[in-house]
Amino acid sequence: MLRKKELMDAVIERSGVRKKFAKPVIEAMMEVMGEAIGEGRDLNLPPFAKIKQQRTKDSSNVRVTVAKIRQSKAKKSEAGEGDAENPKDGVAEAAE
Repeated sequence: MLRKKELMDAVIERSGVRKKFAKPVIEAMMEVMGEAIGEGRDLNLPPFAKIKQQRTKDSSNVRVTVAKIRQSKAKKSEAGEGDAENPKDGVAEAAE
C-alpha cells in the first residue's frame, strides 16, 4: 500500500523540488482529486489512470465508491528506462 508520506517522498526525490514547496502542491492535488470523486466525476489523468465511477453507496460517515481504473501499459522508453540504443528523451540543460 502506498501511503501519503511515501508518495510525497517519491515525488520529492523524482522532481528534485524541496519538500516545503512540493508538500502543499501534492496535498492540494489530492484534495482536488478527492472532491472530484466525491462529486461523482470521472478522472482522466494520463499517464496515471482513467477512473470511471460505477456506483456509490453512502453510509453514516463514509462513502464507498466502486470504480474501474484503466491504465495503459507503458513501453520501456515511456517509463523512463532508456537504454544505449534508445536513449531517454529529456529536456536540455539550462544555460547559465
